[in-house]
Amino acid sequence: MSQLTSDVRKGVPEEGLDPKRWKALFVIAIAQLMVILDSSIVNIAIPSAKISLHISNANQQWVITSYTLAFGSLLLLGGRIADYVGRKKIFVVGLLGFAGASALGGIASTQALLFAARGLQGAFGALLMPAALSLLNVTFTEPKERAKAFGVYGGISGGGAAIGLILGGTLTQYANWRWCLGVNVPIAILAAVLARPFIKESKAVGDRSYDVPGVLTATAGLFSLVYGFTLAAKDGWTDGHTILFFGLAALFLSVFIAIEMRVKNPLLPMRILAERNRAGSYLGSLFVSSGLFSMFLFLGLYLQVILGYSPLHTGFAFLPFSIGIILFAGVAAKLLPKTGPRPLMMWGLIQATVGLVLLTRITTHTSYVTHVLPTLIIMSTGMALVFIPMATTSLHGIGSHDSGVGSAMLNTSQQIGGSLGTALLNTIAATATASYIAIHGANGKAAQFAALTHGYTESFKVGAGLLLAGAVVLFLTIRIGRDSLVETDLIVGAH
Repeated sequence: MSQLTSDVRKGVPEEGLDPKRWKALFVIAIAQLMVILDSSIVNIAIPSAKISLHISNANQQWVITSYTLAFGSLLLLGGRIADYVGRKKIFVVGLLGFAGASALGGIASTQALLFAARGLQGAFGALLMPAALSLLNVTFTEPKERAKAFGVYGGISGGGAAIGLILGGTLTQYANWRWCLGVNVPIAILAAVLARPFIKESKAVGDRSYDVPGVLTATAGLFSLVYGFTLAAKDGWTDGHTILFFGLAALFLSVFIAIEMRVKNPLLPMRILAERNRAGSYLGSLFVSSGLFSMFLFLGLYLQVILGYSPLHTGFAFLPFSIGIILFAGVAAKLLPKTGPRPLMMWGLIQATVGLVLLTRITTHTSYVTHVLPTLIIMSTGMALVFIPMATTSLHGIGSHDSGVGSAMLNTSQQIGGSLGTALLNTIAATATASYIAIHGANGKAAQFAALTHGYTESFKVGAGLLLAGAVVLFLTIRIGRDSLVETDLIVGAH
């Protein structure tokens, strides 16, 4: 024991611990920061990209949806590929692919190319993020160090979003919206270069088969569903093509479930959904993300298009939301062992629902200070009470064999919820705007702004309903108390 203590004091690593683990954490943190930056920075760039590439109101959601749809539908497969091929290797592939896709989006000359580039970003992100989490898990084997590592990882998620808002506004205003994508390139290359000396390779053992039919049917089903909403915005809910894609979505997703129940090594093992707390967490997350993602899209458009904010001003305008999440995440972490997850999630979602309802009062002349700022504070402090407990309940009672799938499933439900919610609420907004113009006319700039604002507020109403639906799902399904949180507390920081 004395020799071990002496070795540690001299800087000699304890047996079994990677001597470069903290340098590895630095590299993984760079990758996480890049992905989080991208998720917030692009929202600021959308109004400028719409003008530059002549993107219609009906198609604007694809800037977000093409990314989240690819990311969410391929996330489970990405985790499997990283485990089987090599986590370090796939981490580097994900970084370089993300850089290439970002560069392609930055030079996109058409909206179709931008949407395709965003989809590629999502696909490589689905390789990158599970590999990063797996590397953290295998690199930090000592419980206290692992807690610190996941704490750093989670802290970057909150702080990175805030940085992205300011950086996105600065680049869009003083350079060009294209740099909001191009900035990923040097960050990704730096992380890829540093990964070679600082990160050790690791692979999973055992069965290494892939559920390719499951991937194909799930992706086809989700794409058909999102595209159906897009067609509904342009052609109406009863149009033949709209109905066709909704029918295809139902068919593909039904086949996906049938495959998962029969295949030897399923993409989504049904046992993951068999436990009511986990299943409720995933379904609740789907509703919550559906209502939340669109808020950023339409509020960003409202601030820049209607109120005339500059991109940088818009970035600062969203900053209170990020600050609220960061501050109240600590409150949630302290309250969770005392109250259990359900009371926190109920209070948080009801609070966020009220905030989104208040946002429906905006008009073309309302003030940020009186109508937007209070809503951002109410929603952020409420949602902070939801995210950490939900990360815990999503892993309740899960074995170590399925812990990676359980974590990936929560992220998948968030991304898929964001895709579907953005598509649905963009359809609601576009339809409401068109109806307003048909009734009131669109003579002059003021009338057009009034029509757009009406569309935004209608989407906020439906978004509030989705948040409330998530609260109902969690109330009916979550049954665990504070005594059941011990085994999953280390995973919270990853979300």
